[in-house]
Amino acid sequence: MSNPLTTGSSRAPARAMLKAVGFSDADLKKPLIGVANTWIEIGPCNYHLRDLAVLVKEGIRRSGGTPMEFNTVSISDGITMGTEGMKASLVSREVIADSIELVARGNGFDGLVVLVGCDKTIPAASMALTRLNIPGLVLYGGSIAPGQWHGKDVTIQDVFEAVGAHSAGRMTDAELGDLEARACPGAGACGGQFTANTMAIVTEFLGLAAFGSGGVPATDADRAEVARRAGDGVMELVRKKTRPRDIVTRASFENAIASVATTGGSTNAVLHLMAIAHEAGVELALDDFDRISSRVPLLADLKPSGRFVATDLYAAGGSRLVAKRLLEAGALHGAAPTVTGRTIGDEAALAVETPGQEVVRPLDQPIKSTGGLVIVRGNLAPEGAVI
Repeated sequence: MSNPLTTGSSRAPARAMLKAVGFSDADLKKPLIGVANTWIEIGPCNYHLRDLAVLVKEGIRRSGGTPMEFNTVSISDGITMGTEGMKASLVSREVIADSIELVARGNGFDGLVVLVGCDKTIPAASMALTRLNIPGLVLYGGSIAPGQWHGKDVTIQDVFEAVGAHSAGRMTDAELGDLEARACPGAGACGGQFTANTMAIVTEFLGLAAFGSGGVPATDADRAEVARRAGDGVMELVRKKTRPRDIVTRASFENAIASVATTGGSTNAVLHLMAIAHEAGVELALDDFDRISSRVPLLADLKPSGRFVATDLYAAGGSRLVAKRLLEAGALHGAAPTVTGRTIGDEAALAVETPGQEVVRPLDQPIKSTGGLVIVRGNLAPEGAVI
């Protein structure tokens, strides 16, 4: 493949500079694949993405491409919440999308993998891919494992609730400090169906992330091969010249909305899906969320309103099981394509449900007969979801 950045005698100065950082003549004759990394050292959600990038690049190389990694920014909602810093969060979505676009356009990448973790990095990645419309995919870093406190699983949600208990005099300083120290045991995004895990499953249902890739917990040993396969996957998209707008359609957005409704996901998904649809040139209105939610049962018993966390959903059967339930309910466009080359219906058919699991209810035993998104006087009202 001839890349205008590196091909021809006139590009000798560019090649000289690229050779200074280790690229060879052979490297520069292969497809150049951008690896956009939202790694930061501030918080667990994106902390491990630097290690995942190494593995993604291994996959790209083994499949015949040359990876070129670059970084962008991230703001942790969980850390900045309640401070002036929270005002930076939504702004960061636009900065992330813009910065990925700038680097990709500037270097003429043949393909792109975007590594994401906390909140705004995920919709920003989808916005950048659909805006650029070059072969590419999103890789979510996975969810954090629950912590252990007094013999039970705890998450960051328990810490927020403990702040209230402490203020009310029902928890001592020592108890709050002990919980704080145990709730987040390592890398990964917040474990409930908050914005990060909501948008991770949305990205799979949109078709921009490989099904099942986001569900593998951040510290699970299987995540290494998931990252390598992301590198393989982008090379297959480059070879087939499959672009994001070939995948992301009106049907894809309706599938994504259904995934939010049936998992009781964050209503922030409305804000982000509208932005992604704008970049993709797909018409999407607030009424679409109400219409789809009204016919989709709430089936996943996930925090913050339910009992389980993302690692439990993975153990139960993951996003493929969710897709299977939606297909059985007639609430999924099964022919919608995905970055794997399979349709979402094909992915649903690969679901393996763990016997006896209680995370994703059967259709005849829904938590609610309709999903978790409703429109009230033109405003979003969460039902079992968090803003």
